[in-house]
This record gives sequence, structure tokens and C-alpha cells, in this order.
Amino acid sequence: MNQETRPAIAVNGLLLTEKKQRFALDMRYSEAVWQAGGLPIPIPPLADPSYVEQLLDLVQGVVLTGGDDFDTERLGLGPTHPAADVTPTAKQDFDMDLTAKVLDRGLPVLGVCYGMQLLGLHAGAQMLQHLPEDIPGCQEHSGGIEHPVLLQSGTKLRQAMGVSSVPVVSRHHQALHQIPSPWTVCGQDEEGLVEAIELPGHAFAIGVQWHPEASDPEGPHGLLFRALTDAARGYALSSAH
Repeated sequence: MNQETRPAIAVNGLLLTEKKQRFALDMRYSEAVWQAGGLPIPIPPLADPSYVEQLLDLVQGVVLTGGDDFDTERLGLGPTHPAADVTPTAKQDFDMDLTAKVLDRGLPVLGVCYGMQLLGLHAGAQMLQHLPEDIPGCQEHSGGIEHPVLLQSGTKLRQAMGVSSVPVVSRHHQALHQIPSPWTVCGQDEEGLVEAIELPGHAFAIGVQWHPEASDPEGPHGLLFRALTDAARGYALSSAH
């Protein structure tokens, strides 16, 4: 691969199950990857485990996109909250397998909202199932509300985005906590809620609880996608030797 070739970035999506199963992907993810210099490759949640292995042979990076809520009971994390809009089992199982194999290969990966939670849950993090119920009095995080996130100094996330604080678009009521080592928290809201995690020593493994694809592509959020594609390009070069 030469320097001008766009690295292929796999992008997962939603599984809609009304009447018949349909695969859906918010175009903003693919647009963000393309604008950042990558080649977005939408990937449906096929059940055959060999599909993921063959897919990952062809790509240089992955975006784990936003989605619905987790079936925490299936993950051994206690009863699923009644307010949860539960992800179809086939998709949740596919996404957990995809996440494990992406990290095992060292592929650059950006997790967004549900995608960040995938990264954390794979690592053994715990989950707050319903905000603000689990943190009484905390600020609202659902419905596309905007609020600032503080980025930790010395982290890849802060280096990628180039700022110490960034306004974000927030659409979640579940959240990670008790992030296990070697993963670290690299972003929090003003009340201390985990908003971003990263894996030190990995070329690029970052999860953000907000929606950078829904923000200005010319600002720090666009730089985050560009950092992913840069890491994917580096992965391609290292794999060629």
C-alpha cells in the first residue's frame, strides 16, 4: 500500500428486526471516515465466525458505532434494566466477538458510544445501566444534549483532538465505570463520569461515549477520525513488511 491509498476501515451498524432482518448504518460514520482519508466498509453482523476473521484480513482499522443498549444479563452483569432498548442477541454476540478479534490483532479501533462500551465490557468494565437513576442528580446525557468533556493530559485522545476540553453530542443512558487496567480513562465530564477510554501500548484503541460523527468535521472531532485513519495507514505499512 502506498501513502496515497486510503486505508480500509470496517464500520459496523445496526440490526433491525421488525418484520424481517435489515442492516442499517448511519451515513455520518461513513462520511466521517471518508473525510478523514479512509475507505469505509460497512459490515453486517453475519453469524459465521469465519466471516470476522476473513473480514479483518482485508481492513486496516475499525469503527465500532453507536447502537442500542446491552443485554447485561447475557453478559453476566445482572438483570437488564427495564428502560433498556436491548440490542438484538445476534448483533450483541457478533459485536463482542468482533471487538475481541480486533483487539487481538492490534487493529486500530475507534469505539463510539455503544462502541466504547463494547471495548470496556470486553476488558471487564462494569456498567451503569440507567442515568440519572444510577447517579442521582447527575446531568442529562441522552437525547443529543451537548456538554463539555475534559481530556486527560498525556493521552492519545488529547493528542489526537488537540484540546483539553471539547463540547460533545451525548445520546446515552448507560455508561461504563470501574475501568480495569491496562485500559485507562482519558476523558470525563465535569462530574467525573467516564466519557473516554484508551489502551496504552496499542497503536490506536480509543473509545468515546459521545458522537463525534455528529459534530463539526473540521474541528477536534474530525481530527479524531483522522487520527484513526493515520493509525490504520501505519498498520497497513507495518503489515506489508
